[in-house]
Order: sequence, then structure tokens, then C-alpha cells
Amino acid sequence: MTRLNRVFALTATAAAAVLTAGIASAENPMVGGAAMYPDRTIVENAVNSADHTTLVAAVKAAGLVDTLNGDGPFTVFAPTNKAFAMLQDGTVDMLLKPENKAMLVKVLTCHVVAADAMSDAIMGMIADDGGTHPIKTVGGCTLEASMEGDTITLKDERGRTANVTIADVKQSNGVIHVIDTVLLPAG
Repeated sequence: MTRLNRVFALTATAAAAVLTAGIASAENPMVGGAAMYPDRTIVENAVNSADHTTLVAAVKAAGLVDTLNGDGPFTVFAPTNKAFAMLQDGTVDMLLKPENKAMLVKVLTCHVVAADAMSDAIMGMIADDGGTHPIKTVGGCTLEASMEGDTITLKDERGRTANVTIADVKQSNGVIHVIDTVLLPAG
């Protein structure tokens, strides 16, 4: 193979890799300035989102990385850093302490559903149930899903409401819906 042919072959291979990566992420919205790849797990994608550094730190502190890298399927309602910042001062630091791991696990698993629920399915369930659909989470919380115009909203057991700001971020083991408020268990 001549040097020119090798250069051409390497260039073609690199172009194909870039094109394939672009196609893989084209189906998904960008989240936190990062491409989200449907062939990666929830954690593998979340670690690249600049908007989810607090969530990723919390998942690590709670020991849930292996779970959320597992087969699933999972639907994760993923609060942004801004959502965590809206909590009472000191709450995030308190939850991240090792002695509060059980409480942190409870809060995080109240954002996870053991199903692959795309937004059209959630909207269908809301419509079928007359405007409000209960969603059971793996943490034992029940969220109330409803619609506010074209936006899916979730109400937690304390009456706090989160809006889905980015829907249908496909993952190899489920789906992420970005939300603007941290959902909390009843108590």
C-alpha cells in the first residue's frame, strides 16, 4: 500500500468513526453541553453532562453506579445542578455525608422507575387516567404525572413540582428525562 493510499484509508476510517458517532447521538438531544449516546448506559452518559455533576456525585456517594449501569430498563428523572441548588442551604452537603447514605439512596431512587418510559407513553398514561397518572418509583415514592401545556410535570409526595425540561434521552438501559426540581420522599 502506498503512503498516499494509507493516508486515504486512515482519513476514511476517521471520517467514518466521526460520522458513526454523529449518527449515534443524532437521535438524542444534547444534555449539559454533551452528546448523549443511545448505546451507552445512564451513568456513562450522565458523567459527561456539565448540568448533572451534582447528580453524578450523589449517585457515586449512594453506591448506585453499578445499579444504574445495569441492564435496566430504567427511567431516570434527572435533576440538574440548578435543581439541587434550589434545595435548602446545606442539604446536598448533608446528604453526601457517609452517615446519611440511606437517606441519599431514598432521595435518588425516588427519581428512578423500573421501566423504559418514553414521554409519549407517559403522556398516554396521563390522558388515559384523566389528567393525572401515579408513577411508582424504585424508592417506594409515588409521583403524580400530569401535563402543563406540552410539558410533563411530576409532583412528589411533599407537593413539590418538577418540569421535564429535556425528554426522551435514550440510553442503552433506559431513558433519562431532565427535570428542574429535586423530588423528595414524604418524610
